[in-house]
Amino acid sequence: MSKVDIGGGKTATRSFDLSDVSLVPSRRTRDVDDVSTDWQLDAYRFGIPCVAHPSDATMSPASAVALGKGGGLGVLNAEGLWCRYEDPTPLLEELSGLNEADATRRLQEVYSEPIKPELIAARVKEMRDGGATVALRVSPQHCIALSPVILDAGVDVLVIQGTIVSAEHVSSQDEPLNLKEFIADLDLPVVVGGCTNYTTALHLMRTGAAGVIVGIGADVWSTTDDVLGIAVPLASAIADAAAARRDYLDETGGRYVHLIADGEIESSGEIAKAIACGADSVMLGRALAAATEAPAKGAWWHPAASHPKLPRGLYCPPNTEMGDPVPMNELLHGPASEPLGTRNLFGGLRRSMAKCGYSNVKEFQKVELILS
Repeated sequence: MSKVDIGGGKTATRSFDLSDVSLVPSRRTRDVDDVSTDWQLDAYRFGIPCVAHPSDATMSPASAVALGKGGGLGVLNAEGLWCRYEDPTPLLEELSGLNEADATRRLQEVYSEPIKPELIAARVKEMRDGGATVALRVSPQHCIALSPVILDAGVDVLVIQGTIVSAEHVSSQDEPLNLKEFIADLDLPVVVGGCTNYTTALHLMRTGAAGVIVGIGADVWSTTDDVLGIAVPLASAIADAAAARRDYLDETGGRYVHLIADGEIESSGEIAKAIACGADSVMLGRALAAATEAPAKGAWWHPAASHPKLPRGLYCPPNTEMGDPVPMNELLHGPASEPLGTRNLFGGLRRSMAKCGYSNVKEFQKVELILS
């Protein structure tokens, strides 16, 4: 990426978001029925390159199972409402109708309830009984305390996710989490992130992670830019991490780490662009709020929106512009009755791959891009 002098001897990197790039079809097209959207994380194979953002607005044990049946990977937040309350359904019903002016304070209040370890085990069992690949998210700050409970419960995939996660956290106050040592002791795939640049992505790959989350979930309801001044356009962040993956592949003699793009991805076209930039899968957040199985009935908030000291996300009420809710499988696979790419998300991806002449996700990463 090119550097730009912004004055006074200070330079900045020119970078691009998904909206800045477009796909260029190759010399051939393919029949859409000959296109595969399968991808595999360690021993787990999925029919679509979709991982759920671990927000209580969209992920419950039931909706995680529904996403799993649709071919994706549901991720439940081990620090969320389902692991704080025996039955959070009435609270989620209330949260679905919040006044936007009072929403942040109310979110902080409901998330002040302590996490209950026995509920973590209960939620894992619910997801297991539903037939889903079981994935739980924990923040780096609570990983050491909660991971014994999570691991004893028998998860398949552990997701260690924060706004920004590094392989080297420095602290003079607490014993920091050593990701490399932590992951080395585990016998299951670990996904870590988010990250926004080549160096951090490479360091996270060297921890032994099976997947790295690229991006900080920076959709229009994230306020990380306003609060922390951190915002890296997603197309460039993915391409940067893909370069790190290529170099790590050479460094290790063939160990491949999957990249999961997490940002403003709400349409099939944005999913296609993220994969074209080098992602293996996408992390969907508000896009899944349009499913009838979403526990907050169309409302949306980031996990960081309820932070007790420094919230970093706006509450988004149910939005009529999204259209009527549809079942999860219809949201993922169609048929769609709207023309904006927010329904039949992965049918749209398959058609994009077919129009550009590629038969699988790995090949599709080679598609030509132009600045649009």
